[in-house]
Amino acid sequence: MNLIERAGLAALLRLDPELSHGLSIRALAAGLVPLSGVITSPRLACTIAGLAMPNPVGLAAGFDKNALAVAPLMRAGFGHIEVGAATPRPQPGNPKPRLFRLTEDRAAINRFGFNNDGAAAIAARLARRPAGIPVGLNLGAGKDSPDRAADYAEVLRICGPHIDFATVNVSSPNTERLRELQGHAALAALLAGVQAARAALARPVPVFLKIAPDLGLTELEDIADVAIASRIDGIIATNTTLARNGLKSALSSEAGGLSGAPLFEMSTRVLASLARLTAGRLPLIGVGGVGTAEQAYQKIRAGASAVQLYTAMVFGGLSLGAEIARGLDALLARDGFANVADAVGSGITDWT
Repeated sequence: MNLIERAGLAALLRLDPELSHGLSIRALAAGLVPLSGVITSPRLACTIAGLAMPNPVGLAAGFDKNALAVAPLMRAGFGHIEVGAATPRPQPGNPKPRLFRLTEDRAAINRFGFNNDGAAAIAARLARRPAGIPVGLNLGAGKDSPDRAADYAEVLRICGPHIDFATVNVSSPNTERLRELQGHAALAALLAGVQAARAALARPVPVFLKIAPDLGLTELEDIADVAIASRIDGIIATNTTLARNGLKSALSSEAGGLSGAPLFEMSTRVLASLARLTAGRLPLIGVGGVGTAEQAYQKIRAGASAVQLYTAMVFGGLSLGAEIARGLDALLARDGFANVADAVGSGITDWT
């Protein structure tokens, strides 16, 4: 992190969290943020579900909900980015305040509730993005929708022509009863509708499923079975957690999903369990608590083909993605891996 970024980050951390988030998106869109450009090497370059990535470090959904800063984010050192979540129609989300920094824990709690500009507006912005790294969209369901499962297919129908992959998000804790869609029958039906919408696209895109960390082994077995039977292209593990174990910050009792450093161990254990259950039949993307190159490496060794981060940038700045990619390259070289794919799952016994 250079001095300019350090000063900007210090100023943003003095402001209301949601306000500072909005200002960071505006600064990016206005070209005011220094960008690292593409970070890659023969060790880092990888292909996941047919998507060629310069490195396996991605930006998680939630940072750029409305695809307002896609072009600059594509030049920020990530190997892929995911925007959204998008719902068929615009919706304001939950009342403010709905985003809380837990500085002592290097974490955050949010209860946004899928606030976004709607699929049509987001699709129009994605249609204008330049060529470059893969760009995906997180698909969501409307809060008041009479058929939430159908919402996912509708967003994919609208936005599918302008994205490289789609993520079915049934794991946000901030839309009432949404996580019930992770059950075996409901999930199978939902994914069947999404797959039908994908098949109707002129250029079908990979579909991933994003799951919660608050799942037991039986639930993970169901998800693995449905994911494989549904022929989706991968699983993103995991979203935010409802757990509040061992937190120090005064705001730790706020309702919503917890993200950041405290999620690392829980999410990595879920990831490793899924890696054992799926046995290489589909790629996994590890999310939750990634803030250093060593943590990204641990996710990969636990079974992830790629990782994503977001909350750590609140405290480490936008350059963190590029820093982690460079550090990961050095760790792979240290341990004698010619390519990141060779390291996937090499340390799974540490987590299961």
